Amino acid sequence: MRHMRRMAGEGPSMLTRVVLATTIGTALEWYGFILFSTMSALVLNRLFFPPGDPVAATLASFATFAVGFAVRPLGALVIGHYGDRLGRRRMLVITLVTVGLASALMGALPTYETAGAWAPALLVGLRVIQGFGAGAEYAGASLTLAEFATPERRGRYAAIPPAGAAVGALLSAGAVAAVAALPPDDFLDWGWRIPFLVTILVTATGFYIRVSVAESPMFEQAKRERGVARAPAVELARGAPRTLVLGVISSIGPNVAAYIPVVFALAYLTEQLGVSRTVTLVGALIYFACSAAVTPVAGALGDAIGRRMVLGWAMVGAAAFAFPFFWLLDTEEAGYVWFAFGLSGLLLGAQLGAQAGFLADLFTTRTRFSGVALSREVAAALAGGTAPLVAAALLEAAGGEPWPVVLYMSVLLLVSALAVALIHGFGRHEQRGEAGPRP
Repeated sequence: MRHMRRMAGEGPSMLTRVVLATTIGTALEWYGFILFSTMSALVLNRLFFPPGDPVAATLASFATFAVGFAVRPLGALVIGHYGDRLGRRRMLVITLVTVGLASALMGALPTYETAGAWAPALLVGLRVIQGFGAGAEYAGASLTLAEFATPERRGRYAAIPPAGAAVGALLSAGAVAAVAALPPDDFLDWGWRIPFLVTILVTATGFYIRVSVAESPMFEQAKRERGVARAPAVELARGAPRTLVLGVISSIGPNVAAYIPVVFALAYLTEQLGVSRTVTLVGALIYFACSAAVTPVAGALGDAIGRRMVLGWAMVGAAAFAFPFFWLLDTEEAGYVWFAFGLSGLLLGAQLGAQAGFLADLFTTRTRFSGVALSREVAAALAGGTAPLVAAALLEAAGGEPWPVVLYMSVLLLVSALAVALIHGFGRHEQRGEAGPRP
């Protein structure tokens, strides 16, 4: 702690502002993304696409969900580049405003009934803007706090933004549950807009906090001593290509563990099994509450026994739970469904809590923003945004049987765990201040 304050040149009030600034942004990002994913399964498929085949509408809605992830690597590349060259703080202000305004404007869009083909076009456009900003928000926030921390506390501080993200997702699920309690006609007419529109208030608050924080002390030190990277992504590709590739593969697991339960499973419960909307939304609340609770614990545990061990075993546990998860959902009993979401949330929180410090340790300060953002967001594009769409297609091909989805989840999680195990030299460059680890 003293080390952080000394490097930042500020007292505890600055550290508090950094914690608040980084956490509020990731909370807003996940609020917006989870809000969109939940509404994709519950209402956007009905309001923004041509009426008719409900399966086709759901697939179209999930495809729009995936579009936001497809653009995230571009956001990671561009914003990560300037984050490594100009500093973390400026880019975090940009990502906050981009994500927040795009999310708020979604609540003001006309529906297909009133605007025709313009409705899905505008929705996709805002989803692209939201995805571009989100491509560097989570990574920038977690690595910024990691850079304020001493090496022995890096995991617990880096895990704070992911915990904030889970809180944002929890608030999103709560907001959806609140408006979903309205009469069905009111919910479809105007109630669904309210959770989107309120993001403008969070954006304004976050902007005020972020513009007042100090720059990352590690970035300032590296800039003085070694200068900034001319082309961070190129430097990564030339100097640590295997580390970058394994960083991407290791990030696939948390994406699958997050978006299959919270996006696809919601649609599976309501559309395939006919479970009530109330039961599914309570399940989502339980899921995010459990994730938020365990994320900081996993970060601290990673400091104690190793982030690679915590992350790898959490992925293995999530792979092993894939079949029981769907078996519990298939009971259609509220208690079993909620238990499934709760345990799945704990396993996701364990992954996210360990992953934040794990990725920050893989890359040097000169290229850390680009390295962490690309690792997360290339994986998000490959397996996060596409996961609900692939799962829905697998379910349809199997005649409504979820076993292909179970296999899909398990294989990707185990591949990610293998990538984590293959990364050697973990964290040694932090003590040297030079090159990153070599697999």
